[in-house]
Amino acid sequence: MNSPLPSILLCLITALFGCAFGPPPTVTEAELDASHLLIRNASLLITVDPALGEGPLGIVEGGDVLLEGGRIAAVGRGLEGGGLATLEAAGKIVMPGFVDTHDHLWQSLIRGCASDRDLYGWLETCVYPMGRIRLSEADAYAAVRLATLGLIGTGVTTVLDWSHAFNPDFVKGNLGALRDSGLRFVFAYWLAPPWGEGCGEAERIRKGLLGHRPAAGFQVATHPTLANLGQLKEAVRCAEELHVPLNVHLGESPKDPQQRQIQALELSGALDGQMLADHAIHLTDREVELLARHRVAVAHNPLSNMRLASGIMRLPEMHGVGLRIGLGLDGGTGDGPDMFAVMKAAVGLQRARLQSASGYPGIADVLRMATLGGAEALGLDKITGSLTPGKRADLIILDPGGANFAPRWDWPSQIVLNGQPANVEYVFVDGRALKSEGKLVEGQEKNAVQAAEAAARRVRAALGDRGVRPLAGGE
Repeated sequence: MNSPLPSILLCLITALFGCAFGPPPTVTEAELDASHLLIRNASLLITVDPALGEGPLGIVEGGDVLLEGGRIAAVGRGLEGGGLATLEAAGKIVMPGFVDTHDHLWQSLIRGCASDRDLYGWLETCVYPMGRIRLSEADAYAAVRLATLGLIGTGVTTVLDWSHAFNPDFVKGNLGALRDSGLRFVFAYWLAPPWGEGCGEAERIRKGLLGHRPAAGFQVATHPTLANLGQLKEAVRCAEELHVPLNVHLGESPKDPQQRQIQALELSGALDGQMLADHAIHLTDREVELLARHRVAVAHNPLSNMRLASGIMRLPEMHGVGLRIGLGLDGGTGDGPDMFAVMKAAVGLQRARLQSASGYPGIADVLRMATLGGAEALGLDKITGSLTPGKRADLIILDPGGANFAPRWDWPSQIVLNGQPANVEYVFVDGRALKSEGKLVEGQEKNAVQAAEAAARRVRAALGDRGVRPLAGGE
């Protein structure tokens, strides 16, 4: 590097975050102007825009990316920076940041819990008890803040956080950590908590996100079953009133078809609006075609599905009927933020299931799912997901020189099959560096771990005080 970039990045990071657990950052026009940067001489650009390069991933060998005002201004070769700060990327890979289409960020508090249980056993042991104690604002903030730092470390630039919204203080801490993270995020608010004010509370939260930068989105979250049809109808009504998507867990467990989820969605009118379905494993051919006909988007969570013995999504069939599909890390049962592992699992599970190495998804397919495909599933594809000029500058720079990755053979394949979070050298969201030279902001990770450890101790103590068996490993 032959520029004052490190000091510029430090200024940007300091302006963005302040102290490790300070108030939400404010973004000024001066800070936007300061985000001008020329990334030059990248050995490989994976633009995920076929109009910009070769093949379905729009690959450019030896290219530059110009960032201006938090946007991608130009992509090509031999770009001129006009005296802007430059980042030398020779030997590196530049690509869009990953889009995590389904996560529960608070579940960093319960990592490793009930590792020998299926979905419903895990829920009974690790999640439902949280509704019987009062998770504080500090607990929620600590858990979500730790999770967001993990996401940044693996190259995620956009995340959908499906919040269980245990109480008003929890929601406040959850949102505070998302705002402080610097990530682009969509907040999926569970409309069913007993303390809530229904759609009025959802509308208040949505309005609070308007104008937040990076641009934030909002969805109404619920769990569809025939038994809770009234609650589902209220969620559908709220989503329609707020003009936002409905977000549902669908067909995750082999037991879920017994709940007649699809029938509930049809009776409630949910399929007539925008909807994102998470997991979507245990569906019939008719149900898959029904989702496609109603343009439902799907979040695929292969690592979580493996951990909970939930099954394998019929990914090729869903792609074949035109469903929009993104990838998700899915909280505590994703077992650590690693989008590289998610991509590899998405490819490997289908190859094992079909005993074929030539079916969907291939390498290019899964790279698209992890970026532009995820943005499409969230309705953010005009904002992020590719290096298309005019989109927000959400991108990552990978160092393929590590012992796990080198030597060069076929870099796109190596990203999926060999990549690890350690290969992520830079992460930019809205043109601002959240990870620089392979490191998060100094001190933040340590502080976040300490805060999460303290929160976990409080949670275990509260569970014990209320006569609930402590979470596994808490004795």
